[in-house]
Amino acid sequence: MEVKVLNKQGAETGRVVTLPAEIFAVEPNDHAIYLDVKQYMANKRQGTHKTKERKEIHRSTRKVFRQKGTGGARHGSLKAGIYVGGARIHGPRPRDYSFKLNKKLKRLARLSALSYKAKDNAIVVIEDLHMDTPKTAEFKNMLAALKVTGSSLLVTSENNPNVYLSGRNLPNNNVMCAADLNTYQVLKCKSLILTEGALNKLQENK
Repeated sequence: MEVKVLNKQGAETGRVVTLPAEIFAVEPNDHAIYLDVKQYMANKRQGTHKTKERKEIHRSTRKVFRQKGTGGARHGSLKAGIYVGGARIHGPRPRDYSFKLNKKLKRLARLSALSYKAKDNAIVVIEDLHMDTPKTAEFKNMLAALKVTGSSLLVTSENNPNVYLSGRNLPNNNVMCAADLNTYQVLKCKSLILTEGALNKLQENK
């Protein structure tokens, strides 16, 4: 699949790049994508949720009322979960939600997501981007010139602080280097913007 290379003004540079079939034209595996996204979301969870159990509630230990003759169920503690201020029954406890996946499976999921983007013609290739200072307005004008609407993900060949700072304040936009590219971020964006250097990095790290 061939894609025209644009500059940041949205004009054609006269160059054309070929998207490698081994990266952008693989047979997508939906289950691999599901597992990789599930792991990404699980690893982001802090797992610090906690509620108090009966042993952690500080209330009187006296019997609530006499055992028999009240016409109601027997109760022996105000710490019971059915009372206001009582313990939480089977409440959440701190835990680690993260889990591991095979590297080959994660690679398949990432390539599947990139192949879906190529199939939907949602990939834009631009020449390498450099900014001397962070300029959000300049970054916004670039997206408009590229006719990118909705959410977008700009992938650079390496970490560029000025480019990252220019794009981070824009809603529905993300900037990351090729080495950090993951399945979740590829699927989340509507348009995937790759610099020429990022495309070469993806081929090296495929």
